[in-house]
Amino acid sequence: MTEKLGEFELNDIHEGDSLELLKKLPENSIDLMVTSPPYDDIRDYKGFSLDLSGIGKELFRVMKDGGIAVVVIQDQTKNFGKSLTSFKTAIDWCENAGFKLFETLIYRKYGAEGAWWNKRFRVDHEYMLVFLKGERPQYFNKEPLKIPSKHGGKTMTGGGTRLTNGIRIETRAIKINPMKCRGTIWEYMTAGDGTRLKHNHPATYPDKLPYDFIQCFCPPEGIVLDVFMGSGTTALASLALKRKFLGFDISKEYVELAKQRIKEDLPIYLEKVEEWKAKADQRKLTGI
Repeated sequence: MTEKLGEFELNDIHEGDSLELLKKLPENSIDLMVTSPPYDDIRDYKGFSLDLSGIGKELFRVMKDGGIAVVVIQDQTKNFGKSLTSFKTAIDWCENAGFKLFETLIYRKYGAEGAWWNKRFRVDHEYMLVFLKGERPQYFNKEPLKIPSKHGGKTMTGGGTRLTNGIRIETRAIKINPMKCRGTIWEYMTAGDGTRLKHNHPATYPDKLPYDFIQCFCPPEGIVLDVFMGSGTTALASLALKRKFLGFDISKEYVELAKQRIKEDLPIYLEKVEEWKAKADQRKLTGI
């Protein structure tokens, strides 16, 4: 029997305006939302537009307490000035929708030239705004995201710690762990990422990006939502991690594309997952 959330079948992608579809979801039902909206008309989205402010309010309603919403976003440059869409969205979702800004992460595009101009810096990043509903995340598993520590295994003696009142106290020697928590700049290889089918969509994010967020913030048996499903990468990551997913997209073309990717690209995606796991195990052994 197919499992449903409200009127929507889970592990499926539904065509329609994301804001209107969100209104049909029950309250406090989503564990994690990961998406990249069609911001600033930077790509050709077949004439579709969106209400990011309205979507923020509806997302807050449907997220569980402790749920996380991740928005991958950048700003258009026009007449040497940024649109500030990313910053405006962060402020609006916190002040008007009810979220907290849990963290601002940087997605650095590794292996790609990035957009550049003669009189501007080369653009090789996007923002990953991480919003929280409630006091603290309901689920936070940072273990899969740990990276090798440069000085792992060494002993740090230090010269003491200065308290906020200015008093300095002696500290004991501490052995540095071989692995440490990832910081706020996440690098992803974009050159050669994904299949030809994936790149039938004009704007995609790396295959591993939603995979990392799902590992970290979505509990087992949790539900992952993508309100702009696009090429279907969030769906593939959810299936690979045995989480349920729900996808929305206003474009019939992209809904069909995402469904086709699930059918054809899932075996390829699962092979990549095994490669990521092998590399992670190697890093733990070698510290590189």
